[in-house]
Amino acid sequence: MAAARIIMGIDPGLAHTGWGVVRQKGASLSCVAYGCVATQSTMPLHERLAKIYAQISAVVLRYKPECVAVETVWFGSNAQSAFATGQARGAALTACGQASMTLAEYSPSQIKLAVVGAGSADKGQVQYMVQQLLGLERIPSPDHAADALAAAICYTTHSVSWERGAAQ
Repeated sequence: MAAARIIMGIDPGLAHTGWGVVRQKGASLSCVAYGCVATQSTMPLHERLAKIYAQISAVVLRYKPECVAVETVWFGSNAQSAFATGQARGAALTACGQASMTLAEYSPSQIKLAVVGAGSADKGQVQYMVQQLLGLERIPSPDHAADALAAAICYTTHSVSWERGAAQ
Protein backbone atom coordinates (compact mmCIF):
# COMPACT_ATOMS: atom_id res chain seq x y z
CA MET A 1 0.00 0.00 0.00
CA ALA A 2 1.47 3.37 -1.03
CA ALA A 3 1.90 5.97 1.69
CA ALA A 4 0.09 9.27 1.35
CA ARG A 5 1.09 12.77 2.30
CA ILE A 6 -0.35 16.28 2.13
CA ILE A 7 1.81 18.99 0.54
CA MET A 8 1.16 22.72 0.61
CA GLY A 9 2.44 25.11 -2.03
CA ILE A 10 2.76 28.86 -1.57
CA ASP A 11 3.11 31.61 -4.18
CA PRO A 12 3.99 34.61 -2.01
CA GLY A 13 2.95 38.17 -2.66
CA LEU A 14 1.90 41.13 -0.55
CA ALA A 15 -1.25 41.82 -2.57
CA HIS A 16 -1.97 38.14 -3.32
CA THR A 17 -0.49 35.09 -1.62
CA GLY A 18 -1.62 31.97 -3.41
CA TRP A 19 -1.88 28.66 -1.59
CA GLY A 20 -2.61 25.14 -2.75
CA VAL A 21 -2.87 21.80 -1.01
CA VAL A 22 -2.11 18.58 -2.87
CA ARG A 23 -2.43 14.96 -1.74
CA GLN A 24 0.18 12.52 -3.01
CA LYS A 25 -0.39 8.79 -2.79
CA GLY A 26 2.40 6.96 -4.56
CA ALA A 27 2.63 8.54 -8.01
CA SER A 28 -0.96 9.80 -7.89
CA LEU A 29 -1.68 13.47 -7.19
CA SER A 30 -4.97 15.11 -6.33
CA CYS A 31 -6.02 18.61 -5.38
CA VAL A 32 -7.32 18.99 -1.84
CA ALA A 33 -7.96 22.75 -1.87
CA TYR A 34 -6.59 26.04 -3.10
CA GLY A 35 -7.14 29.74 -2.68
CA CYS A 36 -5.58 33.14 -2.31
CA VAL A 37 -5.05 35.57 0.53
CA ALA A 38 -5.74 39.06 -0.83
CA THR A 39 -4.76 42.24 0.96
CA GLN A 40 -5.61 45.81 0.03
CA SER A 41 -2.88 48.36 -0.65
CA THR A 42 -4.76 50.79 1.61
CA MET A 43 -4.18 48.56 4.64
CA PRO A 44 -1.17 49.27 6.88
CA LEU A 45 1.71 46.90 6.18
CA HIS A 46 1.56 45.17 9.57
CA GLU A 47 -2.15 44.41 9.05
CA ARG A 48 -1.50 42.98 5.58
CA LEU A 49 1.22 40.70 6.96
CA ALA A 50 -1.00 39.68 9.90
CA LYS A 51 -3.79 38.74 7.49
CA ILE A 52 -1.41 36.57 5.42
CA TYR A 53 -0.11 34.89 8.57
CA ALA A 54 -3.60 34.29 9.99
CA GLN A 55 -5.10 32.89 6.81
CA ILE A 56 -2.14 30.64 5.99
CA SER A 57 -2.22 29.44 9.62
CA ALA A 58 -5.91 28.57 9.17
CA VAL A 59 -5.15 26.59 6.00
CA VAL A 60 -2.36 24.70 7.79
CA LEU A 61 -4.66 23.95 10.75
CA ARG A 62 -7.48 22.76 8.50
CA TYR A 63 -5.55 20.55 6.03
CA LYS A 64 -2.54 19.58 8.17
CA PRO A 65 0.11 19.44 5.43
CA GLU A 66 3.38 17.72 6.31
CA CYS A 67 5.51 19.82 4.01
CA VAL A 68 5.48 23.10 2.15
CA ALA A 69 6.98 24.24 -1.13
CA VAL A 70 7.43 27.95 -1.60
CA GLU A 71 8.47 29.93 -4.64
CA THR A 72 11.63 31.96 -4.12
CA VAL A 73 11.51 35.72 -4.54
CA TRP A 74 12.41 36.95 -7.99
CA PHE A 75 14.15 40.30 -7.77
CA GLY A 76 14.03 41.52 -11.36
CA SER A 77 14.45 45.27 -11.60
CA ASN A 78 12.03 46.28 -8.85
CA ALA A 79 13.75 45.88 -5.48
CA GLN A 80 10.83 47.49 -3.61
CA SER A 81 8.41 44.89 -5.00
CA ALA A 82 10.83 42.08 -4.16
CA PHE A 83 11.15 43.37 -0.60
CA ALA A 84 7.35 43.45 -0.16
CA THR A 85 7.10 39.92 -1.57
CA GLY A 86 9.81 38.80 0.84
CA GLN A 87 7.85 40.19 3.77
CA ALA A 88 4.69 38.35 2.67
CA ARG A 89 6.75 35.21 2.19
CA GLY A 90 8.07 35.56 5.74
CA ALA A 91 4.56 35.87 7.17
CA ALA A 92 3.42 32.75 5.31
CA LEU A 93 6.52 30.76 6.26
CA THR A 94 6.15 31.72 9.91
CA ALA A 95 2.71 30.09 9.87
CA CYS A 96 4.23 26.95 8.35
CA GLY A 97 7.19 27.01 10.72
CA GLN A 98 4.92 27.03 13.75
CA ALA A 99 3.45 23.78 12.45
CA SER A 100 6.97 22.30 12.09
CA MET A 101 6.45 21.56 8.40
CA THR A 102 9.33 20.47 6.18
CA LEU A 103 10.22 23.35 3.84
CA ALA A 104 11.55 23.34 0.29
CA GLU A 105 12.19 26.40 -1.85
CA TYR A 106 12.10 26.43 -5.64
CA SER A 107 12.80 29.08 -8.22
CA PRO A 108 10.09 29.93 -10.76
CA SER A 109 12.09 28.13 -13.47
CA GLN A 110 12.43 24.97 -11.32
CA ILE A 111 8.66 24.94 -10.79
CA LYS A 112 7.96 25.45 -14.49
CA LEU A 113 10.42 22.69 -15.40
CA ALA A 114 8.79 20.25 -12.96
CA VAL A 115 5.24 20.99 -14.11
CA VAL A 116 5.60 21.72 -17.83
CA GLY A 117 9.00 20.28 -18.70
CA ALA A 118 10.42 23.67 -19.72
CA GLY A 119 11.86 26.24 -17.32
CA SER A 120 10.79 29.06 -19.63
CA ALA A 121 7.13 28.02 -19.88
CA ASP A 122 4.55 30.79 -19.80
CA LYS A 123 1.87 31.21 -17.14
CA GLY A 124 -0.85 29.70 -19.35
CA GLN A 125 1.16 26.53 -19.93
CA VAL A 126 1.75 26.13 -16.18
CA GLN A 127 -1.93 26.63 -15.39
CA TYR A 128 -3.00 24.11 -18.06
CA MET A 129 -0.56 21.47 -16.81
CA VAL A 130 -1.63 22.00 -13.18
CA GLN A 131 -5.20 21.34 -14.31
CA GLN A 132 -4.15 18.20 -16.19
CA LEU A 133 -1.82 16.79 -13.52
CA LEU A 134 -4.41 17.22 -10.77
CA GLY A 135 -7.39 16.12 -12.88
CA LEU A 136 -9.30 19.36 -12.32
CA GLU A 137 -12.37 20.31 -14.35
CA ARG A 138 -11.03 23.80 -14.96
CA ILE A 139 -7.84 25.79 -14.60
CA PRO A 140 -7.42 26.87 -10.96
CA SER A 141 -8.16 30.53 -10.38
CA PRO A 142 -6.80 32.97 -9.44
CA ASP A 143 -3.45 32.41 -11.12
CA HIS A 144 -1.66 32.80 -7.76
CA ALA A 145 -3.46 29.67 -6.52
CA ALA A 146 -2.47 27.79 -9.70
CA ASP A 147 1.15 28.84 -9.11
CA ALA A 148 0.95 27.58 -5.52
CA LEU A 149 -0.40 24.22 -6.70
CA ALA A 150 2.48 24.11 -9.21
CA ALA A 151 4.96 24.62 -6.34
CA ALA A 152 3.37 21.70 -4.46
CA ILE A 153 3.62 19.53 -7.59
CA CYS A 154 7.28 20.54 -7.92
CA TYR A 155 7.86 19.31 -4.37
CA THR A 156 6.60 15.86 -5.34
CA THR A 157 9.12 15.61 -8.18
CA HIS A 158 12.04 16.65 -5.97
CA SER A 159 11.39 14.52 -2.89
CA VAL A 160 13.06 11.27 -3.94
CA SER A 161 13.91 10.26 -0.35
CA TRP A 162 10.22 10.20 0.57
CA GLU A 163 9.38 8.04 -2.43
CA ARG A 164 12.05 5.52 -1.42
CA GLY A 165 10.72 5.47 2.16
CA ALA A 166 7.10 5.20 1.01
CA ALA A 167 7.86 2.24 -1.23
CA GLN A 168 9.26 0.14 1.62
